[in-house]
Amino acid sequence: MTRPELRPVVLVPACNRQLGHHPFHIAGKKYVDFVRLAGCLPLVVPNAQDDEIDALLDLADGVLLTGSPSNVHPRHFDEGVHDPDLPLDVERDRWTLPFIPRVLARGLPLFAICRGTQETNVALGGSLHQAVQDVPGYADHRAPSEASAQVQYAPVHEVEVMPGGVLPRILDRSRFQVNSVHGQGVNRLARDLHVEARAPDGLIEAFSIPKAAGFNLCVQWHPEWQASSNPISVQLARAFGAACRAYRQSYHDALP
Repeated sequence: MTRPELRPVVLVPACNRQLGHHPFHIAGKKYVDFVRLAGCLPLVVPNAQDDEIDALLDLADGVLLTGSPSNVHPRHFDEGVHDPDLPLDVERDRWTLPFIPRVLARGLPLFAICRGTQETNVALGGSLHQAVQDVPGYADHRAPSEASAQVQYAPVHEVEVMPGGVLPRILDRSRFQVNSVHGQGVNRLARDLHVEARAPDGLIEAFSIPKAAGFNLCVQWHPEWQASSNPISVQLARAFGAACRAYRQSYHDALP
């Protein structure tokens, strides 16, 4: 077992939630567990100020962008709010949207899940379907809201891996089953991004940023759910962890 102080540090941006009369910063335990499965040390980050971001990036060997009940505010891709009953997190938007290009510019490994995938696309100039189920030709990708977590996160459809990207280098298969717990999804993919996987209805389920110097992968499903018992999730976590360790080693090699 690697000593904790030698494990790569992975930043996990928090969401914002009002609990009673008080605001809280929160991050789902399953995302923190996924970072640990990758062999890395998770560091949950509350709302960062502009003058804190460089210091945080100096600490980091990787970044994991979590899923969330909240959506990216559609003003960031020049649309109004489609459903005002759905939660937003403007404080997370405020700092993660400018943060993401800085992560990529440094070559830091990036792994994004669900909302994290959507905000990466928006941060790089893309747009979202605010209600995939209302778009002709697409299936309903939401989970039943009243069902148990076991039902909500059960595999429900296949994804097809596209050639020439990150996923074919990690996985030993071209199709596999994933869960589906999202109402929003990629509409216009940001410029120069590579589609890594699609759902049977054609919806983008994963993409990467080939021009970025470091490892990166953004997935719409939830590989962090019971990850240690899912062979696909384990392979994804190990690939992310290996990239974070390589980044950490290259950083220390560059020190005088």
